[in-house]
Amino acid sequence: MLSESITGDAFVRASRELAELEPVVARIAELRAAEREAAQAEQMLSDPELRELAEDELRELREKLPALRQEIRIALLPKDEADERSAILEIRPAAGGDEAGLFAAELFAAYQKYAALRGWRFETLDYDDTELGGIKEATVEITGSGVFARLKYESGVHRVQRVPATETQGRIHTSTVTVAVLPEAEDVDVQISDGDLKIDTYRASGAGGQHVNKTDSAVRITHLPSGIVVAMQEERSQHKNRAKAMKVLRARLYEQQRSSLDSARAADRKSQVGTGDRSERIRTYNFPQGRVSDHRINLTLYKIDRVMQGEFDDFIDALIAEDQAAKLAAEG
Repeated sequence: MLSESITGDAFVRASRELAELEPVVARIAELRAAEREAAQAEQMLSDPELRELAEDELRELREKLPALRQEIRIALLPKDEADERSAILEIRPAAGGDEAGLFAAELFAAYQKYAALRGWRFETLDYDDTELGGIKEATVEITGSGVFARLKYESGVHRVQRVPATETQGRIHTSTVTVAVLPEAEDVDVQISDGDLKIDTYRASGAGGQHVNKTDSAVRITHLPSGIVVAMQEERSQHKNRAKAMKVLRARLYEQQRSSLDSARAADRKSQVGTGDRSERIRTYNFPQGRVSDHRINLTLYKIDRVMQGEFDDFIDALIAEDQAAKLAAEG
């Protein structure tokens, strides 16, 4: 990286590789130091005056060494190159009408709180709300280190079971919300030609906002080769809406490109996101029983209030551990 001959894309790639290697190298250095300490402690066992001290030190090191070796094994597992990136989060109500829209808004707020707990930046790119306070769809950019590595496990269908505020008979309803998490793409990741874009402007519409229906600030971009359509109307500025739409378009194209290179991954993503039908879900939020169940790892926690306050880590940590265990088993 200090070479004057490395510039542009090559420098970006080298920077990413360095960022991935540094923690692995640090762990290996820690393991080597612990192994040297263990060897020195074993030599001390022959000294009667130092034997007790050496035994204590060896006991600690024999617990530490296997853990360090396991950490290095995990660190050396094949990684998703997008794991360290920021992410685009998209939330849409699916089955359930107004209640699905209301839960989508609550899920949006929960992810906002989760981002705050992790120290990530949470910026709303587009938020199309309803008169009841729900959302028709929302798109968010979450910026920070390793955002995609954690949030990618949130992609899929989220099912809610509760008595809606609009229900007069006290019956429990089941509704679903779809969440899609895309790694944020950089300019070097996706090449987009102006000739491939069809850009339309129109007046924004929605439940509120002073600029709604007053100016042609909303932007719809169609990527002709792929058929992907992105619309933005959150900002009063047409220029800002276009910039946000391009950011989301780039992320969707990047994810499409990644999926096409790995058909197994593409199939997995399709099975996760699904169609929004009630029978397809990754997680269920049952309010009457106060429980949240993740169906991928059969984990149920009776802490729905805390989860809706953004405490997703118990689920995400368990999903990461399950993923790592599967990869280690595959490595043999």
